[in-house]
Parts: sequence; structure tokens; C-alpha cells
Amino acid sequence: MTPDLETLFSFLRFPSVSTDSKHASDVRACAEWLIARLSSMGLKTELHDTPKHPVVIARNEHVAGRRTVLIYGHYDVQPVDPIELWTSHPFEPVIREGKIWARGATDNKGQMMAHVLGVEKTLRENQGLPVNLIFLFEGEEEIGSPSLASFLLHHCDDLKCDVIAISDTGMVAPNTPTLGYGLRGIACCEVILRGPKGDLHSGLFGGAVANPATAMARLVSSLHALDGRVAVEGFYDQVRPLETWEHEMWSKLPGVSDADFLAVTGSPGLFGEPGYTSAERTWARPTAE
Repeated sequence: MTPDLETLFSFLRFPSVSTDSKHASDVRACAEWLIARLSSMGLKTELHDTPKHPVVIARNEHVAGRRTVLIYGHYDVQPVDPIELWTSHPFEPVIREGKIWARGATDNKGQMMAHVLGVEKTLRENQGLPVNLIFLFEGEEEIGSPSLASFLLHHCDDLKCDVIAISDTGMVAPNTPTLGYGLRGIACCEVILRGPKGDLHSGLFGGAVANPATAMARLVSSLHALDGRVAVEGFYDQVRPLETWEHEMWSKLPGVSDADFLAVTGSPGLFGEPGYTSAERTWARPTAE
């Protein structure tokens, strides 16, 4: 095994599951391992505690006038349940058929380590980098990054940059290198629907008292028109339209046709805003779910 693979495997062995408080010490141990690894490359490192899991910062010696690149990643991973479906231990990486199998191998430790090892090789061979570099690695992405916004506000001056690179995205198809230049954000809300103070017998009260399940179904169904368009007033008002070149480029990409979406999802049919392909709907149009 190459030294680079050994480094990645060591990283993958940490059960850094941020959603489970039982793994809090494992998440921290993973952050501390990263600090040691980045420090060994000659980078200046900082471990910042947050209300939940630490943020790891590393940077080279910055030179005035150079552009600054910030590389983001997250070292926390999803839970492994159901464990019985795994054919190998999720935190003991193995190579099968040319692929690395472990929790976090593609979300997001593999991509993170590709950046780290690439920077390490460049530093070793060129005795420096052509840009100012900042690594920002968090341990809360899988729980919605609750500490990240506050952290960025408190450290915005130290994290100013010209470019942000994120490799926590997908590829359009196997063996097709993919450069993503935009992502949809997310806004969540919780709807609380209150009805009778307790369970009511449908034979005694049905038809006299509204059923909360019916009211909720009516509310949810009102989000979309029958043709798939989101029916919320003003929903599309500030959405940037697709450029002609985007339509043309995306139509030529492999693995993202409507037929591909049907095959991957196993759905009986497609649904969504009319006038757009499935790729355009998922990449460039907002949705209400």
C-alpha cells in the first residue's frame, strides 16, 4: 500500500459520526489527527472549539498580493446503520474491485485527503504554493453545520479569500470528471398543526370535526400545481434563468437523461416543473419538498 493510501485509511478509521453523542470523542480525535497531519506539512494550524465539534484551520505563509484559495471539507460522517447490510467493517477500509469501501470514503474524507495530499506534494516538489491557502474542515456538516455560520462571522477577517473550492459534490457519471460551479441551498421550516385535544372516534365525530390528517394533506398538496410547478406565490421571482450554453452543455452530459433518472430511482414516472429536463430541475431550479 502506498503512503498516501495509508494516510487515507488512517483517516477513514475514525468513527467520526457527528449525529451520535456517543462518538463525540471520536470526532474530536479525528480533528486532532488532522491538526497533526497538517502541521507535519509545515502549515500553521488552529483547532477551534464550538458548542459541538471542532473546526480545523490550516494555512501556509501568506504573501501579500497573491490570491487566496479556501478549501472546505468536513471530517464527520453519517451513521453506519443498518450495520448488517455492510459486507465489511465501515471503519476498517478495504479495497474491492479497485474501490475503497469505508464510511466517509466519498463523503467527504476521500475528497478532503485528495486536496491535502495534493497540497503536500506541491509543497514538497516546489517548496511552496503559488497561492495563499486556507483549509477549513468542520465536523458538523452531517448535522446541518449548526456552528459554522457563527464561526465564520467571528473569523471572517482571517478567512477572507478570492476563491472557495468544495469537493463535497457528485460526478455526473463514472469516469467523467465533474466541475460543479453552483449548488442549491436549503431553507427549512416546521409546521405544527393543532386539532382536537385527543383521538376522536370517526364513527362518533367524523363529519363534525376536521381531521388533522386531511388538513395537513391539503396543505402539503397546495405546494405544487398539477403540472409540477411550485405553486407558492413569488417562489420563482428571483431565480436566475438558465443560459443557452448551459442548456446545450448539460444536454450532452452522460448519465443525466430523463431515462437515466428513471433507471436510477426506479420511479414509475418523472415529475417537476414543466419546460426543463430532470438535470435542469435538480441542478438549477428550486423545489419545495
